[in-house]
Amino acid sequence: MTDTPADLDAWAARLSEALHLPDDTTVDIAAVLDLARDAAHGVARPAAPLTTFLVGLAAGLQGGTAPDIERATAIARLLATAEQE
Repeated sequence: MTDTPADLDAWAARLSEALHLPDDTTVDIAAVLDLARDAAHGVARPAAPLTTFLVGLAAGLQGGTAPDIERATAIARLLATAEQE
């Protein structure tokens, strides 16, 4: 189980390499975990992995730039937190 920041950093690096992502790819792990938390609490627990996957897919299809990721994350966070109200 990966439960420490070092474990998550190592896992992200191993997975990125295995997926043949560009070497300069950086993952904002805290942002991903925050989004997963918002989806899990605002929608339902199973929404966490689904939401992070869909955000990644949307950002990638839009170009995969930092602004693409931020835009997709903001949309998902807005929808997930609106579910709480």
